[in-house]
Amino acid sequence: MSVRRLTCAASLLALSFSSLAAEPNYGPQLEGFDYAWPAARFTFTSQNQPLEMAYIDVRPAKANGRTVVLMHGKNFCAGTWEETIRALSSAGYRVIAPDQIGFCKSTKPQHYQYSFQQLAANTHALIEKLGVDKIRLIGHSTGGMLATRYALLYPDQVEQLVMVNPIGLEDWKSKGVPYLSVDQWYQRELKTSARSIRNYEQKTYYAGQWKPEYERWVTMLAGLNNGDGKKQVAWNSALLYDMIYTQPVVYEFGNLKMPTLLLIGTKDNTAIGKDAAPPDVQKTLGNYAVLGKETAKRIPHATLVEFDDMGHAPQIQDPVRFHNALLEGLRALK
Repeated sequence: MSVRRLTCAASLLALSFSSLAAEPNYGPQLEGFDYAWPAARFTFTSQNQPLEMAYIDVRPAKANGRTVVLMHGKNFCAGTWEETIRALSSAGYRVIAPDQIGFCKSTKPQHYQYSFQQLAANTHALIEKLGVDKIRLIGHSTGGMLATRYALLYPDQVEQLVMVNPIGLEDWKSKGVPYLSVDQWYQRELKTSARSIRNYEQKTYYAGQWKPEYERWVTMLAGLNNGDGKKQVAWNSALLYDMIYTQPVVYEFGNLKMPTLLLIGTKDNTAIGKDAAPPDVQKTLGNYAVLGKETAKRIPHATLVEFDDMGHAPQIQDPVRFHNALLEGLRALK
C-alpha cells in the first residue's frame, strides 16, 4: 500500500475515533446532564419495586394561585420544557414537570407493566405528595396521550387540558402500521445515535429547519442512549413504544369534560412505526393539518390553534409565538 493511501486511511481512522469521542455519554438516569433547575426526587413503590421519579418544581416570584403540570413526549424530558417553564413562571404559575418512569432522570426498571393508566397514577401520587389540588395539564407528543388518560382518570382535578402536537390522534394499528415486538423495538433503539436523532428531529420536529439551540436536546438524548446504561435505556424505550402502539386514546376524546386547548404545528408528520409500514400506508399517516381539525371536532370543549409553519415541537421551534398562544389560551379560562 502506498504512503499516500496509508496516510488517508490513518486520517479516516482518526476522524472516526474523533467522531466517537465526540458522542456524549450520560448515565442511565441522565447523570451528567443538568436541567435549568435542580431535579427533585419522588420515591415510591410501584409493581412491587422501589422507583424514583425525578421532577422540576418551579414556584413563581409573584404567584397567581394556579399550578401547571407538564407532561413530556417520548423523545423529550422535563428539562426540555425549559422555555415553557420560564414563560409560565413569569406569568405567575407554579410549574411541576416530572420525568415519567422509564424516561430521562427517572428509574428505568428491568420489568414494568407500562400503561398510560400507571404513569398517570404515578403522576397523581406526586401531585398529591406536593399538596396540589387543581391543575392545568399540558401534554406534548406522547405526553398528550398521557395527559388525555390522566384527564379521563382524574377529571375533577384537571381544570383545563392543553395538548401540544399530541401523538395518538389516529390509531396506527387500524390504519395498517404493522406490529413490532418489544424485541424488535429494542434492536431498533440500540442503533440510536446523535446523527439519527438530529436527522429525525430536523425533518419532524422543526419542519426542515435547524438552529444551534436545538443541539442541546440532541446531546441530551444521544448521551442517554449511548451511555453506560445504553441497554437499560433501550429496553425501557422498547417497552414504552409497545405501550404507545397498543393503547390508543383516540376513541375516548369525546369523554373529555374539561376545556381543551389544542396547539398544533401543522407541518408535523409523526406516526409511531410509520417507517415499518408499506409506502401506500405511510402516505396516509401523521397529517397534522388534518388530524388537528378532526381532533378538535371529537373533543366537546376544544379550541384549536394552528401554526402553519411549525412541526412537532412548536414550543422549541418558535418559543415566543408559541407561548403567546399558550398564555392567551390559559387566560381564557378564568
